[in-house]
Amino acid sequence: MKARNLIVAGLAGVSLAGGLAGCAREPAETPAAESEETAAPAGEPVLPEANPLRNAYFGDLHVHSTYSFDAFIFGTVATPDDAYRFARGQSLMHPSGFEMQLPDPLDFYAVTDHAMFLGMLPAMSDPTTEISKTEFARPFANAKTAEERGEAFGAIRPYLTPETHGEVLDKGVVLSAWAEIVASANRHNDPGNFTAFVAYEFTSGPSSQNLHRNVVFRGDSAPEMPFSRLDSMNPEDLWRWMDRARDNGHDALAIPHNSNGSNGQMFKPAYYDDSPFDPAYADLRMRNEPLIEITQVKGTSDTHPLLSPNDEWADFEIMPFRIATQIISNVSGSYAREALIRGIAFEQEQGFNPFKFGIVGASDTHNASYAGDESDFYSKVGFLDGTPERRGSIPLEPVAGEGPLDVYPCPEGVPTAISGESVQPAPKIWCGEDAERFRETYYTYWGASGLTGAWAEENTRESLHDAFRRKETFGTSGPRIRVRFFGGYDLAGIAADALDMVGRADAGGVPMGGDIEGRAEGAPTFLVWAARDPRGAPLQRAQVIKGWVQDGARREQVFDVACSDGGSVDPETHRCPDNGATVDLADCSIPEDVGAAQLAASWEDPTFDPAQRALYYVRVLENPTCRWSTWDALRAGVAPRPDLNATLQERAWTSPIWYTPG
Repeated sequence: MKARNLIVAGLAGVSLAGGLAGCAREPAETPAAESEETAAPAGEPVLPEANPLRNAYFGDLHVHSTYSFDAFIFGTVATPDDAYRFARGQSLMHPSGFEMQLPDPLDFYAVTDHAMFLGMLPAMSDPTTEISKTEFARPFANAKTAEERGEAFGAIRPYLTPETHGEVLDKGVVLSAWAEIVASANRHNDPGNFTAFVAYEFTSGPSSQNLHRNVVFRGDSAPEMPFSRLDSMNPEDLWRWMDRARDNGHDALAIPHNSNGSNGQMFKPAYYDDSPFDPAYADLRMRNEPLIEITQVKGTSDTHPLLSPNDEWADFEIMPFRIATQIISNVSGSYAREALIRGIAFEQEQGFNPFKFGIVGASDTHNASYAGDESDFYSKVGFLDGTPERRGSIPLEPVAGEGPLDVYPCPEGVPTAISGESVQPAPKIWCGEDAERFRETYYTYWGASGLTGAWAEENTRESLHDAFRRKETFGTSGPRIRVRFFGGYDLAGIAADALDMVGRADAGGVPMGGDIEGRAEGAPTFLVWAARDPRGAPLQRAQVIKGWVQDGARREQVFDVACSDGGSVDPETHRCPDNGATVDLADCSIPEDVGAAQLAASWEDPTFDPAQRALYYVRVLENPTCRWSTWDALRAGVAPRPDLNATLQERAWTSPIWYTPG
């Protein structure tokens, strides 16, 4: 993967000592040679010294290899071993025939293949296996292209339910594939240097309503067979299975993903069977599901303009459809911010919170890779979107030997639904005079996202998993922006960019993911610190997003708290001045003297009410840069499609801090 072709501000002051700016991307110092008396036993890893103030580690917890039925259909032949080697810096071949490679290795990775029919399609296509000789496997024998594999798979789609799978599923194949996935993670796990998690995806999607979860284990073992949609479509049954697995020594957590495509079901305020919530539900869910994925290729699920009309940055990489369809997904119940505030309402009114989750990001790549760089985006579904023409970002060109790509009818507009009712059109798919030159596909809504950031003492499964559990995590839309967030009553007078800030903040407050209990003396203090990705754009602003409930209604407000380029926050609007950052669409370059390498702020809520429950989380915005579709057009020597955003502002989101009245 190539680095962005940007002209950016200098990096003076990017690194601070200690945990404030602990950066896992910097190589550990090579230790001096050990004497025979002090050398570790052969085969026992020597870990770098743990940092009690915690380092920032970056990784992807949502990756598919050839063992996933859909990735195999899309032409992916890369194995879990290939995926982990890619994450550590080696090159990997894309199904379309070009090389993929990261400019910098990741710190952790999780291959999360679909448990449903795990490893079945490669086995069906292998003439040496017993399953390949069955009647239902025969269509796969001669299927060479993604289209042919898709047609062959269509014949067994009716068997993807708990009631029908018995006629087709070969448990021996699944057991073997799962054992290899576990073994691969253990082969590539390198404590102190690289963490490979044992993981998989639970793929429940009734009526194309996305209820998928990634299940990430803490240790080096897992139950013999993963729990899948063939066992139950109900996520509550998954959580109960996880409880039993934990009792047997296999601790794990689940991470819901792509909630924007759930049609309002991911965060609906009721059990799966629509019975009302109770404390037992909140305990079950939060014990097993402390995090959610806020961004990925299939769009960002922070919030939506219909839910946050006063948030100027709410319209970011919105994917309006349910998964793998052009059916509109209901907005209410599908986005994180609304759910977080709804959780406060439950706590205020009924004494429990079923939506008290932290934040991560991921990719959902089906190429066994990670493509979170706008300037080198190759999307996610192999042959189907491996070229700009297939992604719909540049005019169609016939593919040798395949004929022209399908051109779909150009609709008049795409309705957007909230709570089941269409209320306004989404941006139109372009219907200009040259519209027939472009492939009409929802891939144009996809984004080059994202990553999980975790503040942990060391790069090990145990330390990272503990960070996930305590929600000391953040998600980014791709860049490795580092952000810290603390709150508490004993943080006043601490400079957010001081070298000793983290130690003092740990002693006097709580980090992201924590809880503040109210005191009589008034408002708590919040400390915000962020540092840019050296390969990304400078930072423009840092914001605190507040959510609360007042008079029975959900409320929210966005406060800018740190401005770049010497700007000051307006006390009336709570906004930074525009820093004037621009993008030259002729070459996607940006100014070198606009924006910040770091942003820091000590902040108190000017609207604070000590009797009112509230939550706060941080959003950090980069200066504008070119979107992937503009990069595609630039390389092809054509004008960007006018109906797609030419630029975007990459960002990071922290887990919240919750305030409870004393």
